[in-house]
Amino acid sequence: MQANQKIMFSLISSLLISLPSGCTVTKEPGRFSVQPGSIQPPQRNVKQLPSASVAKRFQESTAQTPTAVESAIELSGKYAKLSEEAAVLRQEKQDLITKSRQLKDQVTALDVQLQQTQKELTEANDLMIEMRIELNNWKTNILGFRGEMRDADTAQLQALLRILNILGGEIKVESAQDENASSAAVSQGEPGQSKL
Repeated sequence: MQANQKIMFSLISSLLISLPSGCTVTKEPGRFSVQPGSIQPPQRNVKQLPSASVAKRFQESTAQTPTAVESAIELSGKYAKLSEEAAVLRQEKQDLITKSRQLKDQVTALDVQLQQTQKELTEANDLMIEMRIELNNWKTNILGFRGEMRDADTAQLQALLRILNILGGEIKVESAQDENASSAAVSQGEPGQSKL
């Protein structure tokens, strides 16, 4: 703002200096008025314009064209306005640059976090795959163990029947078949329960 005031002051002072040297035309009342009888006959054969048109010509020209001081004031006002607009635009540009830097820093930080998260997600996915494979192996082992337990129970019942047979006990074939059928039904009935 001080620079604008200095420029404006120097511009006005230079115009004031040039003013007395004859750069402007001032209108004084009656100076350009033409009085009858005050017009002297021309020395040459020059056609004279009517006095009203001569006075009108000077009045229109001074009214239409601004003086140098008015032009300088107008131009300095426009310059001040443009200087303020330029300062506002510079400030907006600086704000945008600052915001852009902040966003770049934020993007860099988020990119690092994204890479870390992707790495952790990949590790978690691999761990889940391993756990699923182990769970499937465990289920297979349990099912195999159940089958082995059934086979062991069947072998134990058959050995018990042979022992009873050797000891001379009476064994009804139907009751032995019923026991085999009931043990098979119990082992197939509920998966959580097994006969040990």
